[in-house]
Order: sequence, then structure tokens, then C-alpha cells
Amino acid sequence: MAMFQGVRPSYMLGGVAAAGIGLTLLSRNLMSDASAATGAPRKIFPGGPAFLALPLESSEMVNHNTKRLRFKLPQPDSITGLPLESSLVTFAWPKGHWKPTGRPYTPITPSDEPGFFELLVKHYPGGGMSTHLHSLQPGDSLRFVVPLKGYAWTPNQHPHITLIAGGAGITPMFQMVQGILRDPQDSTRISLVFGVNSDADLLLKDEFDRFERQYPGRFQATYTVSRPGPGSPHREGYVTRELLKEVLPAGGSSKVFVCGPPGLEDALVGGKGKSPGILEQLGYGKDKVHKF
Repeated sequence: MAMFQGVRPSYMLGGVAAAGIGLTLLSRNLMSDASAATGAPRKIFPGGPAFLALPLESSEMVNHNTKRLRFKLPQPDSITGLPLESSLVTFAWPKGHWKPTGRPYTPITPSDEPGFFELLVKHYPGGGMSTHLHSLQPGDSLRFVVPLKGYAWTPNQHPHITLIAGGAGITPMFQMVQGILRDPQDSTRISLVFGVNSDADLLLKDEFDRFERQYPGRFQATYTVSRPGPGSPHREGYVTRELLKEVLPAGGSSKVFVCGPPGLEDALVGGKGKSPGILEQLGYGKDKVHKF
């Protein structure tokens, strides 16, 4: 997502900087007052503009094109405080670009984790922001402009949900799985369908395996790999109608969430002027599906 197109860089940066300083000071004062009054951990992203520059604490390659980036929060007891499900808009001026770029990323860390949060960032060749993020070294800073709230989740609003992800679209799904299962007041059952190109692209699989062990009967993951390696234990293929018929409850009785490459999303939910997608063919109309 490109931001601030058509704005002269010199004027824009001055305006952004001035607004950022004012909003940052105001939000910090409000957060400090609220934290002092209640004794609660300080929420760094309580809502609204943030304009926070946070330092990168560590960077780890998790496969051939994806990094896990850990950013340090201002205080050891600070938390992001982001509601389920939310993303953060990053802002940078990538090297070689004549204009700044903004792009949302979904944290994979619990919102009440103190001191830091993590992003899982896939590098896309020619992608300005992903290239910039992969170039960051510990100690470098990244500016976070504003949190974006996606689907407004309420505990137990659906008895069962099905999450269908492709590639890097797994991050909002992971945030939902993690947040729902960690909430003692939420008994929602979750099915995950995750389609990728190779075994190495099954991001966060160790964490999903742990959820399956910790929450038997409440969480189940199904993986499909289009180009599995020799001896791969995973199902070969794509996210197809046949696969979803196996996973989805009959009669449209699940709420379905979709996030992935445009081709996957179009196949699942259809598009403007196109024939119905796979989900509608299986009895899941537009009111039963949310696309991130």
C-alpha cells in the first residue's frame, strides 16, 4: 500500500514530522496519566495516530525470504495494547525511492507481551517496504504511524471459525488464533487451512503445532503444499473446493476468514463481475465470510 502519493516530499515530511511530534507528546502524556491512575501496563498503541519510532532489537531469518523482526518498546513493562485483530502501519523512505512508503503489518506477539513486539516480514523482490525492513540492523529505528483495527472480535460471537490463509496472509490468522485461545473467557473452536508453495513456507508451524497440543478439540490445522519436498509429510496441492469440503462444517455454520494472495482470495470469494467463489458454492455467502 503506497501512501502520500502526489505530495511534495519536503512539505510532506515537515507536516508529518510536526504532526507526529505533537501527537506523540499528547498520546504519551495521556497514556502516562492513565497508567499512573490505574496501575495498568502502559499501552503504546491505545488507538489513533502514534508516530512512534521504535528500535529494532533483533532480526532473524526464518526461511529463504522471511524475517522475524523484534522491536523494543519504550519501557520494559510497556505493551502494545492492540485489540484483536489489528495491524500497524509502518512509515519509511526506502533507499532509492523518491517518495516515502507506508505498509501495514500484523504483529505476531500477544498484545499484553511486555517490552517488545514482533513482525513476520516476507521480502518481495522490488517491494520498497519489505526490502527496507529486511535491510534494518539491530539498533536501527522504524516509524509506526497508526494502528489499524480489522475485524472487531468479541469472545464467543461465533461457536466455530475457519481461517483460510495463503503465504504471508498467515499473520492476521496467527494473531486471531493466539488471542482467542489465550482468552479464558473465549471457547470458540478454530480450524485453520494454510496453503503454501513449499514446506519452508509453512511459517509459524511450530507455534500452531503447540496450540494443537495445548488446546485439543478447539484448534486444528490443515496444511497443503503445492511443491512439497521429497518425503514431505504434508498434503500436496492447493486450497481447493475438495479440500474445503473436508474442513468446513456443512450448512454454512462457520464464520470464515480469508487472507492471502489475490489469486487465492478471488478463487475463494469471487470478484466483481465474476462467478461465485468456492466458499459461496459451499453455502458460505458474503455474510459468512470476512476478507482481510
